[in-house]
Amino acid sequence: MTGTKRSTPSSKWGYGWGVGKKQSEKEMGMASETEKEQSPVASQTNLPLYNKTQQSKSTFASKFPQRAQDTHQIRHAQLPRRPLVGPNNSTSTLVGSALDRKAEVDPIKGADKLKKLREHMATRNLAYYIVPSENVHGSEYVSENEKRLEFISGFTGIVGQAIVTMISAYLFTDSRYWLQAQEQLGAGWTLIKVGAAGQPRDYIEWLERTKGDKLGIDARLISHDKAVLLIKKMLSLKSNLVYPSQNLIDLIWDSKPAKSKAPIYIQPYEFTGMEATEKLRKLQEWIRQQPASMSAHSKASLNLSDMQVGTLISALPSIAYLLNLRGMDIPYSSVFHAYLFVGLDKIIIFIDYNKVTNEIREYIKSIGAQYQNYYEIWSFLKQRSWGEGKLLITPQTPYGISLMLAPDRYAVAPDFVQTMLSVKNKKEIDGLRKACLRDGVAYVRFLAWLEEKLHQHYEITEFEAVLRLAEFRRRNKNFISHTYKCISATGPNTALLSYKPKKTTARMIERDTPYLNDSGGLYKDGTCGVARTVHFGRPISEQCEVFTRVLQAHIAIDSAVFPEGISVNQLDILAHKAMWKDGFDIMRGSGQEFRPFLTVHESPQTFSSNNPLVPGHVVINEPGFYNEGRWGVRIESALIVRRVETKKRDFGDDSLLGFERLTCVLIQTQMVKTSMLAREEKQWLKLDQRFSILVFNT
Repeated sequence: MTGTKRSTPSSKWGYGWGVGKKQSEKEMGMASETEKEQSPVASQTNLPLYNKTQQSKSTFASKFPQRAQDTHQIRHAQLPRRPLVGPNNSTSTLVGSALDRKAEVDPIKGADKLKKLREHMATRNLAYYIVPSENVHGSEYVSENEKRLEFISGFTGIVGQAIVTMISAYLFTDSRYWLQAQEQLGAGWTLIKVGAAGQPRDYIEWLERTKGDKLGIDARLISHDKAVLLIKKMLSLKSNLVYPSQNLIDLIWDSKPAKSKAPIYIQPYEFTGMEATEKLRKLQEWIRQQPASMSAHSKASLNLSDMQVGTLISALPSIAYLLNLRGMDIPYSSVFHAYLFVGLDKIIIFIDYNKVTNEIREYIKSIGAQYQNYYEIWSFLKQRSWGEGKLLITPQTPYGISLMLAPDRYAVAPDFVQTMLSVKNKKEIDGLRKACLRDGVAYVRFLAWLEEKLHQHYEITEFEAVLRLAEFRRRNKNFISHTYKCISATGPNTALLSYKPKKTTARMIERDTPYLNDSGGLYKDGTCGVARTVHFGRPISEQCEVFTRVLQAHIAIDSAVFPEGISVNQLDILAHKAMWKDGFDIMRGSGQEFRPFLTVHESPQTFSSNNPLVPGHVVINEPGFYNEGRWGVRIESALIVRRVETKKRDFGDDSLLGFERLTCVLIQTQMVKTSMLAREEKQWLKLDQRFSILVFNT
């Protein structure tokens, strides 16, 4: 969709530079009949999602008769119309009352759940029961039937832990979710702000008060390394940590959703760049290279039982990567529930039999593997079906697996598969470039559409913006789903790090305050994420100063040149330096890794990591600042590590590294205070504008 620049009233706001000729509402807002049948979102977006102010009633009614009828009913009904808070096919968003609507929560249900849980705790003599947010594979994003923390507490954030006692209930989460938790927790719950002044660093530190008590946790829902810390804490307190044979939340979850029945499918070589057989061969070679291990107290000589003969993989992205298989068991990712045993002479996939079609069965056989039912993993471990020798596990392996193996049958080693996965090959990088290009075009078209509608005095809510952006992305080639729930925020909501708008409570997008959109698309050839903060009116000086500092932090990482061996957290100081000039600080990490069509935001390659960067690593450059209760700023782009050339060769040929930007969305200059920028920063911004527009028009 290309074209020349239009002379419109919105051109001064940065995105009015033209994304093509003006399209009809039918083109821009309505899905084709095929799209409506295939997409669950299409039915919600097949009518205009906005209301225009300062327009005569007759004109409004002639343009959007259904919407006019809804508005007429809202204004003239004798009784208030009940908000639509459940799943429905209606396109009505009740815009007129969007600011003061709130979904009702039944506090009795929450109290009843706690009562039932405490009854099960009492029968087991538990003083405390811990409920993590992760699933049995250690994933932060979980399927509907794995949202145990949400079920018991009502908290929908992806990171947190609950501790329930016989008289109290506590939720532990970090600063991203404090406000969300305060709004969602019902009576009987206390929020513990992890990391805040005077608060514990994590829930394990908080457990100091449990001296001599008995605690319970599902061992499958805590990682091996976290369990080791927890056990040490309990021993120091002379407390008793137990692992009930059944998850106590599952015992009271009568309406628990069924497991996903989504099929799995083969990810072709054109996207993976490496066959599964080659990946598995590399992993087996790594296993052979691992030294034998034996107890430090043992006086016996090494024998076969001390040798490393295989590894058990529980992380879903690692399994999908190794096997070149994909699924949709968990929202916003392309993974499927499975375990994978890789031995020196045997490979076994533990997977739901119902997902193994004839095609998948033949494929599994072709890569030299076998398959067993998903739940047979536990009998496999209990019976030591691999024979003599030890299994290698990672620190993130669920502790339930460690317990089943017993200490003398496993050894903890670094995650080799994560190391393989984090370094992208040429085809994966090419796929990411193409996916980010398509995703960037959809994102820019959305912002241009939003700007135009706001300057035409249409009323659009944060939630309606999410649906419209989804419509643009869904038209892209190879689109599968979104990477995570879209953050669409205006006004004070931009200061909330993980704000997700709801239809019933979304605010109107305002022209006199920043608008922040953090979202991404999941494509067959790559996983994308982008965040931009824009302004559709006249920003105040304070907003411009803060935005410019965040931009400088973003530029500092984007333009960094560094020698090999530098880790991501060492580069982080560059971003902080720009913010510290005015006494600000970054409240969100300046880097997280992309994975080619797997997941996003779950990786060791973050800017809080000591892992050295190497060519092929892809990270997210994501500085931000959040003025609680007022507004926030975030700028996010994807970067790939590459070798760079410099004028001087003191470091030797090709020994310096830098970044190539994958994200193809320009920085809006409406809030940029150019007087604060150095000459190099001004040049960077100018090149960014040229590059983004050139790519878009191409």
